[in-house]
Amino acid sequence: VQLVESGGGLVQTGGSLRLSCVAFGRSVYTIHTMGWYRQAPGKERELGGTITNDGYRNYADSVKGRFTISRENARNTVYLQMNSLRPDDTAVYYCSADSTVNVEGAQVRAWGQGTQVTVSS
Repeated sequence: VQLVESGGGLVQTGGSLRLSCVAFGRSVYTIHTMGWYRQAPGKERELGGTITNDGYRNYADSVKGRFTISRENARNTVYLQMNSLRPDDTAVYYCSADSTVNVEGAQVRAWGQGTQVTVSS
């Protein structure tokens, strides 16, 4: 599975951005959960939000009420709508896709290349 993100950029505090991520490859049918993570300079990568095939969503506390994750299964695409952005949202945002790769239930996570989001004060 390969992932390609788009939609990052520079925005002022209080603004909005929408990130998109498309999954490619012969194994896309094995994806069950897609998500967004972020990594700020000098910090570890952290969860933004995830969404399963049947639409169950999970968010980090820091983005609840401001970010919305959605998915188009037919297009193998996941979105992250980010509203009320703050300077501490500045980070590289990475798309993820979790797949079950065998009958024993082994899991593999694919990552996108990342897209920069910068929020100015």
